[in-house]
Amino acid sequence: MDEIKTVEAEVVEVPSKFKKLVEEVEAMTVLELSELVKVLEKKFGVSAAAVASAGPAAAGAPAEDAKSTADVELTEVGASKIAVIKAVKEALALGLKEAKDLVDGAPSMLKTGMKKEDAAELAKKLTDAGAKVTLK
Repeated sequence: MDEIKTVEAEVVEVPSKFKKLVEEVEAMTVLELSELVKVLEKKFGVSAAAVASAGPAAAGAPAEDAKSTADVELTEVGASKIAVIKAVKEALALGLKEAKDLVDGAPSMLKTGMKKEDAAELAKKLTDAGAKVTLK
């Protein structure tokens, strides 16, 4: 098990010092991986999204991100839990179980670092489904 096959069928050699960590990550659910990413982002003050878009324009981005981004938190589910689960599942591209776990765990942070416009759109979809949402 020192090799991991990626989607492209490329074989990746895992150094022995990372073997245990990689095996633990492989065993995680999508929801657990999402939580892990959030913890790592907070712990090290980085953003997984920023790594993908890093480039010359990224130098001025932190000041702009603070003004133009928002976090979406599900504060209350409301009366129509099933509609809220469907909205979360669709908006965040999650599986049914992951969406249900997020809704059952309310209050819970659904997404961080979204553009304010996208965050407002997500909040509207969730409030239309009957949930109470807070933008932070």
